[in-house]
Amino acid sequence: MLIDIAANLTHESFHADVDEVITRARQAGVAQLLIAGTSGPGSEAAAELAARYSGHLLATAGLHPHHAADYNSAMGRRFAQLLQLPQVVAVGETGLDYFRDLSPRAQQIAAFEAHIELAIDTGLPMYLHQRDAHEDFQAILRVHRDQLGDILVHCFTDTRQALHAYLDLDCHIGITGWLCDERRGLELQQMVADIPDQRLLVETDAPYLKPRNLRPKVRTHRNEPQWLPWVVQELAQHRRQSIAHVGACTTANARRLFGFAVLES
Repeated sequence: MLIDIAANLTHESFHADVDEVITRARQAGVAQLLIAGTSGPGSEAAAELAARYSGHLLATAGLHPHHAADYNSAMGRRFAQLLQLPQVVAVGETGLDYFRDLSPRAQQIAAFEAHIELAIDTGLPMYLHQRDAHEDFQAILRVHRDQLGDILVHCFTDTRQALHAYLDLDCHIGITGWLCDERRGLELQQMVADIPDQRLLVETDAPYLKPRNLRPKVRTHRNEPQWLPWVVQELAQHRRQSIAHVGACTTANARRLFGFAVLES
């Protein structure tokens, strides 16, 4: 049984059929999902969805750097309340994104540091996003690392240098269907074997990043958690490990990091 540690099931593309999406995932062997909170309303919705599927779904609470300009003290207090719920198990999604720069960089940094304070206060793992912002991102993490618990760098797509910097900071690394892309995933394919078994996790980041190795091909742009096995398959190939080994390692890591319960067969 696999665990998808990044499913954006509160996204509008899932509003009409989220229950069917969850059912299809379970039928495909993706038994448990972590629902990412990326905004104020999105974090509320993620917590509610996880409560509906107790045992199978967990959630995070935070503000994606795209929305960092929306951050204020009231939102921070609400995130702190959500993080007290048993089904909300990580702080984020937070971090820095200089690729799109949808929020000013100063505000991204301020929101990121506010989330770090939440993680220090709660002791919960951090659920992080970084794109084209490695130097600032790792510098901020390095300052606070001794005060933080577990850290996940979700949807990793950066350089080998960045990967090893995060591993040196004792971070976990999430791999998505970016790996399955023959156009832009080649560099990632060459470095995933560097990730220790105990630091590796898998994710779909649905509805984004549908694996391009799906066979037969599916006529939709929307990614779903049911296609996580294709990421595992590709990951096993480039790590020169068995699919069963990669599945077992990543599931064990997700249980340890986020507290997913062991389900009965």
